[in-house]
Amino acid sequence: MSSPADQVDAAGAATAAGAAPAGGAATSARWAYAPLWLMSAPAFVLFAALVLVPIAMTLVLTFYKFDPATGPIAAFQLGNYAEVVTDSYYRTIFGRTFGIAFLTTLICVVIGAPEAYVLYRMRDPYRSAFLLVILAPLLVSVVVRAFGWSMLLNSNGLVNQALGLVGLGPYKLEYTTFAIVIALVHVMLPFMVIPVWTSLQKLDPQVENAALSLMASPATTLRRIVLPQVAPGILSGCLMVFGLSASAFAIPGLLGGRRLKVVATSVYDEFLGSLNWPLGATIAVLLLVANLVIMLTYYRVLERRYSRSLG
Repeated sequence: MSSPADQVDAAGAATAAGAAPAGGAATSARWAYAPLWLMSAPAFVLFAALVLVPIAMTLVLTFYKFDPATGPIAAFQLGNYAEVVTDSYYRTIFGRTFGIAFLTTLICVVIGAPEAYVLYRMRDPYRSAFLLVILAPLLVSVVVRAFGWSMLLNSNGLVNQALGLVGLGPYKLEYTTFAIVIALVHVMLPFMVIPVWTSLQKLDPQVENAALSLMASPATTLRRIVLPQVAPGILSGCLMVFGLSASAFAIPGLLGGRRLKVVATSVYDEFLGSLNWPLGATIAVLLLVANLVIMLTYYRVLERRYSRSLG
């Protein structure tokens, strides 16, 4: 019969023997992911070089001082942020920018969601042709599209000529918020249609037919069956359209003119007009931060409401 000391030594040996394989298994599991990290390393390096490093350099530039005689001077100060936040001129520009982005997103939802549903209900070859029409704006340069809208909306453009045939106009359509919003909707609409259409691909048509066979009205079927299914697609589309519209440069610059400024054109003017790089970098960073805050808040609020509705 073994002594208590021998039993303790045996238990310790058994514990050590069991711990060794467990530790070895954990090490093996960590090494199993090593090829994945190695394969993703080039993409991460490229992302860091093209995105993270420029953003970091822009952030550092916001703390510089600006001397009209010598240019940017390295110094840690918050004067640029104070100037942008306290100046009513820049507050108006930020308000106009996000107002245009919000209106563009709203119009894209109103037009794009029903358009995606029509695309979902179509059959080939009509679906392919309709999808090509939706994606056609992405095949043309945004500058070309902006010039096209400029030709349509100017005082002698086709829109005013058509209004003149019925005794209306001419109206000042170019260099207005209306022109910017219309052109942005034309550019951003595919970014709303495609996510909603992708969400609808997961919807079984028999579910709609079952709801209709149980005497549910078409409106109730859309509200209770279709809408919860497309909500993630609408959310994704809204985030993309809002972010791209708030940071758009070519269309506001060409259709808004020199007086109707948005944040992107203000950054351009500060960098290449007055050469005040620290102030331009500050405006760009504040636009990025405001965009992230608005989009994340919007995502959290809708996610909670969507979760509650499903619950």
